[in-house]
Amino acid sequence: MQVNVSIFKAYDIRGKYPKELSKELASLVGHGFIGFLQKEHKKKILTIVIGRDARHSSPILFQSISQSIQKLGCNVVDVGVVTTPMLYFAVSEFGYDGGVMITASHNPEPYNGIKLTKGKAIPIGEESGLSWIKDHLQDSVAVPKNQGSLSKKNIAQEYIQQNLEFSNTKKGEFQSMTIVLDAGKGTAGPIAEQLLKIIGAKVIRKHSQYILNPLEHKHLQSLIRTVKKNKADFGLALDGDGDRIAFIDERGEVVPGDLITAFVSHIILRKQKAKILYDVRSSNILPEMIKQAGGKPIPFRIGHALIKEKMRKEQILFAGEYSGHYYWGENLYYEVPFFVLLYILKEMKEKEVPLSELIKPFRKYYHSGEINFAIEQKEKVIETLAKKYKHGKIVRLDGLRVNFPDWWFLVRLSNTESLLRLVVEAKTKKLLALRLKELTHVITR
Repeated sequence: MQVNVSIFKAYDIRGKYPKELSKELASLVGHGFIGFLQKEHKKKILTIVIGRDARHSSPILFQSISQSIQKLGCNVVDVGVVTTPMLYFAVSEFGYDGGVMITASHNPEPYNGIKLTKGKAIPIGEESGLSWIKDHLQDSVAVPKNQGSLSKKNIAQEYIQQNLEFSNTKKGEFQSMTIVLDAGKGTAGPIAEQLLKIIGAKVIRKHSQYILNPLEHKHLQSLIRTVKKNKADFGLALDGDGDRIAFIDERGEVVPGDLITAFVSHIILRKQKAKILYDVRSSNILPEMIKQAGGKPIPFRIGHALIKEKMRKEQILFAGEYSGHYYWGENLYYEVPFFVLLYILKEMKEKEVPLSELIKPFRKYYHSGEINFAIEQKEKVIETLAKKYKHGKIVRLDGLRVNFPDWWFLVRLSNTESLLRLVVEAKTKKLLALRLKELTHVITR
């Protein structure tokens, strides 16, 4: 079978169904995945947990991967339609040998994808096994006489209980709160609504008819209007597979992901001095605040597989990405959107102030957000910018970041789409507008 290798990305497999990611290719992925894990674990019979999102093609891809794994004598545990953090939870909590999540995250249909993880919810990215799997999709292996089993498991209650216990949250604790929830056509809506009702919050549910991307402000407009109309305490948006969460304050303003990272880090550092990781798109307020609070700031590359590996190696307690991914270290090392939600709720209740006031101290700089450019010769553009702004402090951690005393910018290649991404931050609104116009001109000319 001819394989379109372009769908193998830095952190997962992602392409249009069925033209790029077919059920036949999904079967081969299951074959290569088991070969990789057997090599890693040094054993033949493995137990793999599989979850999926709500796309029309997800049950078809599940069937193909599941059958492929069972044919090789390995067992499959079907956890059904879940969020990606729930899949990681299942792998880690119940000691499975690996996990498969069928999702394309925020990408719209007909896209679909496959995220793979080893035991202990260790993700498999391009540098940690995905390239090996791609190269061994069609290896011939001896098929055992006995096929593996298929069983079903509902993990919702155990996942919710983990979140409550971790945050020391009691049932009915937040009866005075009104929260607007929008998970679009993703998988996170039912589990988030269930959690919010257990803790006593009044939930106003939105059902946007698309798969949400929290970085796309156009996807948040209906949520913003509903928050303001109902005078809710805040709004929540969750992406297609529920591993990213975004917050809208009571005034209807989007709270950027890096400021949520700063706010939650500030809460954590009051209790213990720890290492906090943040991605290179994030505001300068993060390293400033972390140092001031007695923690150690760790700037790093973008991408969940890379971040989780870094957290394990350096014993980093908490990490946040501008995109709305938040991670806990210690014994987890995966996304914890509901931990963050419950931390914020507790702080609001304790301080008796709205979310906008809690975030206000961190709104020190003017940040552009992430701006996308669909252009050719992206690498050439990056090097042109490096030459033009060579007098600044150049950082090549992920793409090109250039720091100046009163502003900075970052340009990098997207890991999931054919785009060049730009971020600019400055000390004043006027300077931000000036530098953004200047950089846009260089990029698009």
